[in-house]
Parts: sequence; C-alpha cells; structure tokens
Amino acid sequence: MSAGTYTPRPGAAPLPRMIAAQTALETRMLLRNGEQLLLTVIIPTLLLVLFSAVDIVDTGSGASVDFLAPGILALAVMSTAFTGQAIATGFERRYGVLKRLAASPLPRWALMTAKTLSVLVTEVLQIVLLTAIALALGWSPEGNPLSVLLLLVLGTAAFSGLGLLMAGTLKAEATLAAANLVFLLLLVGGGVIVPLDRFPDAAQSVLGLLPVSALSEGLRDVLQHGASMPWAAAGILAVWAVLGLGAAAKFFRWE
Repeated sequence: MSAGTYTPRPGAAPLPRMIAAQTALETRMLLRNGEQLLLTVIIPTLLLVLFSAVDIVDTGSGASVDFLAPGILALAVMSTAFTGQAIATGFERRYGVLKRLAASPLPRWALMTAKTLSVLVTEVLQIVLLTAIALALGWSPEGNPLSVLLLLVLGTAAFSGLGLLMAGTLKAEATLAAANLVFLLLLVGGGVIVPLDRFPDAAQSVLGLLPVSALSEGLRDVLQHGASMPWAAAGILAVWAVLGLGAAAKFFRWE
C-alpha cells in the first residue's frame, strides 16, 4: 500500500453527476410531500374518474373521457411545473435553502436544471398513471405521439418559467396563496373540464390565450381529433415559455 492511497482529493464532483444527484433529491422531496401529491396525483385522478363516470358537464358528442383525458393531462403538467414548483421553490427561498445551495459547487443554472428535470420525471409518472386510468375508463387516444410530446415539453417550459418567476419574486406565503388561486381559476376557466365554447365569445378569445387552455386544446386536437400538429397552440405555449423563463432568469431573487 503506497503512502498516498488514502490521501483526500478535495474538489467538486463532475457537473453531470451533481445535476443527477440534485435531480434525484428534488424528485424524492417532491414525492414525499403530501400536499404536492394531492396537487399532482390525487386531484387530477379524482377529477378524471368523477367527471368521466358522472355526466356533470356537457362535453359534447362522444365519450366524456375522450374530452377529459387531454385536459387532465394538461392539468397534471400545470400542477407540477407551475403550482408545485412555485410553492416548493418559494419556501426554499424563504428558509435560505436556495442561498446555501447557490454557495455550493453546483452552479445556479445547474440547480434550476435539476429542478426542471425533477419536474419532468414527476410528469412522466403522472402521465403514465393518468393514461392507464383513462384507458381503463374507455379512452381511445388518436394522433401522433411526437406531437403530444412536443406540446407537453412546451407546456412544461411555459409553466415552469411562470412558477419560478412567482417563487423568485413573491414572499413564500404570497406564492402559496397565489399559486393555489391560479390553479383553481385555470382549472375552471382553462378548458380542462369545461369546454371553452361554453363561455361567452368575448371570454373565449381571452381564455384561449392562456397556457393551460392552449395545452388542453392542443392535446385534445391531437388525441381526440387526430390532428397532426396544432401549431397555433404550440405557438402560444412557446411564447409563454420564452416570456416566463426569460422573466424568471432576469427577476429571480435568491434571498
């Protein structure tokens, strides 16, 4: 055994390994949080089962689940990328967690990358669960899976930017209240459960520009009507993603 066998080698781990470790930590923390699970799993599942089984809202011709499943998938993306991430990051900022992590060898951009990857991992689990439930309820999806994937990625980017912007500019308590309020408002008025054509014409033009409306209607065009690629919905989501992520990068405060 040489003299240098147990010599310490101080220094940061390779960047990909740090990002992977932080992503795994963020994902475990999210999945262990009961309130986050309520938002990300339980509420979307209950809404899908309830409104598919009971004729509460007129969703037009065809099975209710064919209309509801794409909207619930959009709701799942919003609950994780926006509501859950905004609340968790807001309280991490309040308790000084972000400040301490920012002083670690992990760069700030890498920390945000890890948070985004954690959101994507959670969304995959959500989509698998909700898809299995919807199929059991008689859902018959159509369309191109690549179009669905692109819409989901754009929706995640849009909601993630808005969630980080809220968490990085408001106090934690204000973020908690605002994120939950926005979640409820978009659930009702975002075309998730209630079709947009049930609203007045003037309101439809405004509601259709919301990211959850664009994601819901875009997924519905593909999965229910077999459209190739709803470019209008994708364009709206892309604009929200650019604006949200750009504003978050500029105005996010770490303390």
